Amino acid sequence: MQDVRIILAGIWIALMLTYLLGDVMRIFAGDFTPGKIEGKKMTQGMLMLMALLMLIPIVMVVITLTLSYPLIRWASIIAAGFLFVFNLVGVRTYPGIYDRFLIIVGLGFNALTVWYAWMWV
Repeated sequence: MQDVRIILAGIWIALMLTYLLGDVMRIFAGDFTPGKIEGKKMTQGMLMLMALLMLIPIVMVVITLTLSYPLIRWASIIAAGFLFVFNLVGVRTYPGIYDRFLIIVGLGFNALTVWYAWMWV
């Protein structure tokens, strides 16, 4: 069987790229106004929160490839579970069908991450 570390790192990369694809498509579709979210002016705190959320998959790639087995397993389950719930709650706030589709794909990647981490023995 393939090394679960590599599989998990690959899924985290796929998730990050899916998030970025949604952001790029949102720009090209005109579904956002620069400097605003849902009509409200973005604050430094909002931007920091967005940065932290987008860093989760990036940091998880590094963690997956460097930490020891039991820590990777639980970090993956917790991080993917958190992102799953976060995106599930927010899926209705996206106006575009492409965005909802990409969120559902991301949910699938999160579920796959939890499954691989959970089954890792």
